[in-house]
Parts: sequence; structure tokens; C-alpha cells
Amino acid sequence: MRDIFVVGLRDAHALEHQALALMNRQVDRLANYPEIEARLRSHIEETHGQVERIEEILASLDESHSSIKDAGLAVAGNLAAIGHVFAGDEIIKNSFANHAFENFEVASYTGLITLAEDGGFTSAITGLKQSLGEEQAMAEFVLSGIPDITRKFVARRAAGETASH
Repeated sequence: MRDIFVVGLRDAHALEHQALALMNRQVDRLANYPEIEARLRSHIEETHGQVERIEEILASLDESHSSIKDAGLAVAGNLAAIGHVFAGDEIIKNSFANHAFENFEVASYTGLITLAEDGGFTSAITGLKQSLGEEQAMAEFVLSGIPDITRKFVARRAAGETASH
């Protein structure tokens, strides 16, 4: 159980680095969507806290994160963000991808909490639940914003304005 928990923590740590890479690429391209930019910047700060919590849990187990996993998923996050830059509807594609990504993180934290509860790693549960709540809130923000983003995109495009980002 401990080994599975540690691997899961390392995976979550790398996943958060992927999220940071993805969000950092996106925030610089949201001039026409300031409400999305502001929420992403806020979630970047939350994500830094999530990384710190995972590192604290790993340290409490005399373990550390995997630099190789962190680097690999950070590259993947950058590539994913770059892939949408060329889409004419970048903001919409990013919204769909962000919703999927946030829900992947929700699932990851849900699994880690289960491992912590069943494995007796009780000191990890509070921090993991905090991260889970942050990811659930972000997933809901992204999903609930898709109608408004879509309408704003269409209106900007119809007006001949830059609409993709």
C-alpha cells in the first residue's frame, strides 16, 4: 500500500507540474478573456500550494518527487498548450481541455485520499482533501464558463475582432 501511495503522490506531483506548464502558457494569451485569466492566475497559486503539500507528504514518508516525471509532464503540458495556439477557436479548445484535465486531477486526488485512508496515512488526508476541493472548484468554474466563453467567442468573431484568445 505504501509503495502504491508513494507512486501516486509522485504522479500527482508531476501532474501538477504539467498543469502549471499548461496554465502558464495559457494566461499570457487571454487578453480578450480577463475573467479566465484571473481565475487561471489564482489557480496557478493554488497549484503551487498543491505541489508543496505533496512534497510535505512525500517528505513525511522519507520520499521525494520524481524529477524525471516532473520534467516529462511539464513538457507534455507545454506541448498541449502550444497545440491549441494554432486553432482558430483556441479559447474554446482550451476550455474543453482544461475541464478534462481538472477532472483528471479530481480523480487523482480521490484515489490518493482512498489510499491514504485505507493505508493509514492519516496525516496526508487533510492536505489531499484541500487539493481535491481546489480542483473540484476549478473544474466547476471551467465547465460553468463554457457557455459564456462560447458566446463571447462567437460575438467577437462576428464583430471581426480577435476571438481565439
